[in-house]
Amino acid sequence: QEVVDFERLGEHAAAFQGHDVGFCCLGTTRAKAGADGFVRVDRDYVAQAAELARAGGCKHFVLQSSRGADAQSRFLYLRVKGEVENLVQAVGFDHCTILRPAVLLCRRQESRPMEWIAQQFLGAVACVFPTAHSVPVQTVARAMVACVLQPGEGKVRVLENGAIHELGKA
Repeated sequence: QEVVDFERLGEHAAAFQGHDVGFCCLGTTRAKAGADGFVRVDRDYVAQAAELARAGGCKHFVLQSSRGADAQSRFLYLRVKGEVENLVQAVGFDHCTILRPAVLLCRRQESRPMEWIAQQFLGAVACVFPTAHSVPVQTVARAMVACVLQPGEGKVRVLENGAIHELGKA
């Protein structure tokens, strides 16, 4: 495990050397980091990490993005997620898998009251419609590993929430 300073990520290029696969789940919230900080973490840091990974020999990059990611969106969150997807794809990995989960069901250390309410509601909805609006983080993690073991065809593969549930069952 390497600890890196994302403000000086280029100084940590050695940490990205010699890995066949890269997994990226890096992200923050606008509430926690402000709009500029959110863009820096969710787009800039991720894009730079992808470039360093590719330069270090990474062949398959797996990015956790978000349902609705769209570089043309009027909403900052979805626009930044769409922009970073485009930037990561442009790096030129042999394989690039992008996962677009819906609301992540998980326990958080920090307090996010509105997210907690949404998770409670969506957790109940998931009992009836398990793949519709949410996904447990454990399922996303299993899907990320499975997509490397079964890379599929094509250079870029985008997995929406239903496909994440399917692949995460393995």
